[in-house]
Amino acid sequence: MAEAHQAVAFQFTVTPDGIDLRLSHEALRQIYLSGLHSWKKKFIRFKNGILTGVFPSSPSSWLIVVVGVTSASMYTKVDPSFGIIEKINNALSATGYMTPQTQNIVSGVLFGTGLWVSLIATMRYSLKKLLSYHGWMFEEHGKLSASTRIWMGMVKLLSGRKPMLYSFQTSLPRLPVPPVKDTVKRYLDSVKPLMDKEKFERMEGLAKDFANNLGPRLQWYLKLKSWWATNYVSDWWEEYIYLRGRGPIMVNSNYYAMDFLYVLPTHIQAARAGNAIHAILLYRRKLDREEIKPLMVSSTIPMCSAQYERMFNSSRIPGIETDTIQHVKDSKHIVVYHKGRYFKVWLYHDGRLLKPREIEHQMQKIIDDTSSPQPGEEKLAALTAGDRVPWAKARKAYFANGKNKQSMDAVEKAAFFVTLDETEQGYNKEDPVNSLDSYAKSLLHGKCYDRWFDKTMSFVVFKNGKMGMNVEHSWADAPIVGHLWEYVMATDKMELGYNEDGHCKGDVNGNIPPPSRLQWDIPEECQNVVEESLTVAKALADDVDFHSFPFDSFGKGLIKKSRTSPDAFVQLSLQLAHYRDKGKFCLTYEASMTRLFREGRTETVRSCTIESCDFVLAMSDPSQTNEKRLQLFKEAAEKHQQMYRLAMTGSGIDRHLFCLYVVSKYLGVDSPFLKEVLSEPWRLRPPSSRCTFSSWRNSQRMYQVEVDLDLLLMTAMECPISLLGKTSLTSTYQANSPALRPILTALGNISSKQ
Repeated sequence: MAEAHQAVAFQFTVTPDGIDLRLSHEALRQIYLSGLHSWKKKFIRFKNGILTGVFPSSPSSWLIVVVGVTSASMYTKVDPSFGIIEKINNALSATGYMTPQTQNIVSGVLFGTGLWVSLIATMRYSLKKLLSYHGWMFEEHGKLSASTRIWMGMVKLLSGRKPMLYSFQTSLPRLPVPPVKDTVKRYLDSVKPLMDKEKFERMEGLAKDFANNLGPRLQWYLKLKSWWATNYVSDWWEEYIYLRGRGPIMVNSNYYAMDFLYVLPTHIQAARAGNAIHAILLYRRKLDREEIKPLMVSSTIPMCSAQYERMFNSSRIPGIETDTIQHVKDSKHIVVYHKGRYFKVWLYHDGRLLKPREIEHQMQKIIDDTSSPQPGEEKLAALTAGDRVPWAKARKAYFANGKNKQSMDAVEKAAFFVTLDETEQGYNKEDPVNSLDSYAKSLLHGKCYDRWFDKTMSFVVFKNGKMGMNVEHSWADAPIVGHLWEYVMATDKMELGYNEDGHCKGDVNGNIPPPSRLQWDIPEECQNVVEESLTVAKALADDVDFHSFPFDSFGKGLIKKSRTSPDAFVQLSLQLAHYRDKGKFCLTYEASMTRLFREGRTETVRSCTIESCDFVLAMSDPSQTNEKRLQLFKEAAEKHQQMYRLAMTGSGIDRHLFCLYVVSKYLGVDSPFLKEVLSEPWRLRPPSSRCTFSSWRNSQRMYQVEVDLDLLLMTAMECPISLLGKTSLTSTYQANSPALRPILTALGNISSKQ
């Protein structure tokens, strides 16, 4: 009860002698510090808004320009404005309120400011035009032409000295709309090895009819959108692919992040949670202050940072027809789930962020709490794991007012969600296969009711100190979370650390209010809906066929020594493995980034090509020589890289066709070609753009995802441990498939003993 009394700033009682007013100085102090913290954040946002608004220039350059212009016009009798300052002077003199000297100063300031703004606009436009050039991507890796080197020098010149996270957003080019006929041609090339002659000729006829008739009409509307919107794909992709899906997002959409494979900094659950939560909040502070440097290819070419905006303080909100993403500017608490109970934990005290040891203390209080879940509380999160419509109806019916609404708001507006899991997970060298399978499945779906799957991030800490994340997919793609996760693990292990007993370092302030239980009043009807959602979710979780294991025989270094793209190597290996398993080829989906463009997300690379099929068939033909196989492998790898580069530079296939299909639906016209294209099943969806932790870098401050100029993706072959993974209900082939061995043998770069 002491905490409740401290929370009241003042109390008063009415007596016969008057009003007796009692003030709580501690409560007033906390209110003052909280307000001060909020105003500091507002000031930082305001300052960053100015710095980003004038980028690639700086506020100090305004003073230089204004002083230079004013001095030139007043003292050197040189008019740098070609008469504009004199006209401003004449207009000011007509008012009669200023002296001639004041008029000269004001005129110089006004013209200097206008000149400064014009220079900023010119620099931004020039930078946008420079970044619209993508010829560098198609040059041989490590052998840039003289023109590309000059181009890169000009980009660096216009990129400013210390860009912040969002500095380049207005300078990034828009995603171009490729010509319909080019997209159709690339589509036909991609499906030719998958169809027999009769079916291909039929599809070719549909494609040509579309390209000559309906396609140009739909293209006109799409180009109109591309001129108006910042990205003609991303908003429709988010809405129709993610938010309008009415099936479960657990497994089908959400993905997970794993901990270190071989390293466990501490076995104490509360301590690991304390350090990691503090590290996450440090990252959030850097994000709020825009101190995270934008990702740059070759330290020169910026990538879009728009996806970072909704990383924290966000949640997916269910709807009957479509979901929405709710984002609040700030959140000072997290919600923690433990043994069926929900706790609200404040993250700040005395106007500062809680220290790791203090967060550990809060987590330990939750673990030591022996109270029982309220009726319907334990499995409540199963609503987020099942179908979306029942969840939307239940939320509207049972969580729209009263204590249920307050508790639901606490969950949805929390900085992120935390689960203190009761199980022990992680890699066990005595049972590597089963231990990793269990670990991955726990992060992917858990018990189907112990992660809040709608939160942008559900941070999970297991009983033995292992940790991981379950991430909702609609707001951003995996590399964004990979950046956060790499920073968190590095900060946890290398900066914050633990004492000899495995606890977080530092002391505890005893005045910090303890975690508070969220209160629920869940009627029996709602509990029935929860059970129905749980049944759906468990059936889905039981249907996941997942297999994960470490692979450390070789990595991308060996593949690169063979002058081969690691991504192409893995994708061709998957094609060979799938063919040997199924005896046929299939439509294959690999995701690439389009973040070279403003608000870009992903594009599909159709990695099953004519060249890859030729290589696979040669590998399966005993009459073929290794020399021939190697030749076909190189041709297939080059083709794959070419497809990847086209996808990254806005000349992909699937996003363009998807948007044309959306336009056709808005216009109420049917296209047999588009309908058939979008109904084709993706039989093989290998894990791509997977973020991996390759090695500790020397810097212990900020860790940026390593980007290959050749691939521009993080490949699963980078090291033995993968942090981000995703599974599908179709077959998934891992890096140590038997298909790898003959490829490497053909390349002649490893011995038969390996």
